[in-house]
Amino acid sequence: MSNTAIAVRRSDAISRGVGVTTQVYAERAENAEIWDVEGRRYIDFAAGIAVVNTGHRHPKVIAAVKDQLDRFTHTCHQVVPYENYVLLAERLNKVVPGDFRKKTVFVTTGAEAVENAVKIARAATNRSAVVAFTGAFHGRTFMGMTLTGKVQPYKAGFGAMMPDVFHVPFPVELHGTGVEDSLGVLDKLFKADVDPNRVAAFIVEPVQGEGGFYEVPKAFMTRLREIADRHSILLIADEVQTGFARTGKLFAMEHYGVVADLTTMAKGLGGGFPIAAVTGRAELMDAPGSGGLGGTYGGSPIGIAAGNAVLDIIEEEGLCDRAERLGARLKQRLQSLVGAVPQIADIRGPGFMNAVEFNLPGSKTPNPDFANRVREQALARGLILLTCGVYGNVIRFLAPITIQNEVFGEALDILEETLRDCAKDA
Repeated sequence: MSNTAIAVRRSDAISRGVGVTTQVYAERAENAEIWDVEGRRYIDFAAGIAVVNTGHRHPKVIAAVKDQLDRFTHTCHQVVPYENYVLLAERLNKVVPGDFRKKTVFVTTGAEAVENAVKIARAATNRSAVVAFTGAFHGRTFMGMTLTGKVQPYKAGFGAMMPDVFHVPFPVELHGTGVEDSLGVLDKLFKADVDPNRVAAFIVEPVQGEGGFYEVPKAFMTRLREIADRHSILLIADEVQTGFARTGKLFAMEHYGVVADLTTMAKGLGGGFPIAAVTGRAELMDAPGSGGLGGTYGGSPIGIAAGNAVLDIIEEEGLCDRAERLGARLKQRLQSLVGAVPQIADIRGPGFMNAVEFNLPGSKTPNPDFANRVREQALARGLILLTCGVYGNVIRFLAPITIQNEVFGEALDILEETLRDCAKDA
C-alpha cells in the first residue's frame, strides 16, 4: 500500500471540499510521532490542529476509553444519562475562569459549541446580534462560517451568510491595526449599523487560530469587557484551539485578568476523541428551555471518559508549565535565525501556541510562498507543519505538549535546517 495509491482513491471517493494539508496517510501514531502506510516516520507539529495536546494515544486516555468501552458506548445522555458526564461538567465548572456559579453543556464539535454559545446568549439576553472579528475562525457550519472573519476558503461559494453578525478589525499592530483603531471601528459600528442594545454577545478567540496566532492585546480585552458590561453584552471566549494547557494556562483567558461569560471548548479536551462543551454563568446556561440544547452524540460516553482523563493528565504531568518551557525553547531557536532568514517578520505566541510570520525581505508584504515552501520542505524531512493567517504567510506550531525532549530537539534541528535552506534558495 502506498500514499500515492490511496491519494488517487481519495480523489475519486471524497468531496474536493475536504482539503488536506499532506498526502501522508497515517498507519499508526504514538505521542508526537506518526508513521505512514509506507513505514516512514514523521514528527507531528500539528497535533490534529491542537487536539492531541496530551499526545497521540496517551496511555491514560486509552485506558479510560477502553474501560468505558467495556461498560457502554452510547445511550444518548438526554435519554439515559450517566454519571461521568456530570463529573466532567462539575470539573469544568470549577476550572473554567470566573468566580461565579457555572453550568456546562456537552456537544460534539467546536462549531457546535460556538453555535450553542450563540443560542444561549440570544436566549439569555433576548437580543439577536453578534459581533465577531476579522481573521477569526469559529467553524464551518452556517453560523460558524458567518462568524469566521476569512472568506477563502470558508465562505466562498456558499451564498448569503446568517443575519445580524457584524465584524470589527482584529487589532494586529504588525498589520497596521492598533487597539484604538479597532475600538474606533466598534464605536462607529454602534453608531451606524447596530444598536448596542440589540447585541447579544461579542465572540473572540484569545489567540486567533486560523487567523494567524495573533494574541488579543491585554488592553483590548480589558476594554472589550468594559464595553460589554456597559451595554449588557455577553462576552464569549472561543477557547476551542487555545484551551487545555496550550498557552501555558489551562485556558488562555487566564492571561487577561478578565473573564468571559461563556466559554467554548473542544479539540484538546478529548485527547483525540470527539467532545466539545460550553461552560458559562449558571443563569445564562439555564436560559434556554428544556430540550433547547443537546444532541444525539453530545457528550458521548467515550468522549466524556477521555475528557476526564485529559484533565487528570494535564494536572499530574504539569503540562501548563511544560508548555511554557517548550514554547520558550522554540521561540529562542527561531529568534537565533532572524539574521540568517530575512523573511522572518515576527515570532510570537503564548505558551506552546507559537508562530513565525514571513514577509518579503525588507518589506511588510506577506510572503505566503515562502511559508508554503518551508512547510513542504519540512514535510520532506519528516516534520509536519501547518500554515495559517489571512495571507497564508504564517507557520504555526502545535506539537503535543507531551513531546519527548529528544524528539523535540530533533524537530528543532529539522526546522532550522529547513529555514536556512529555504532562505538560501529564495
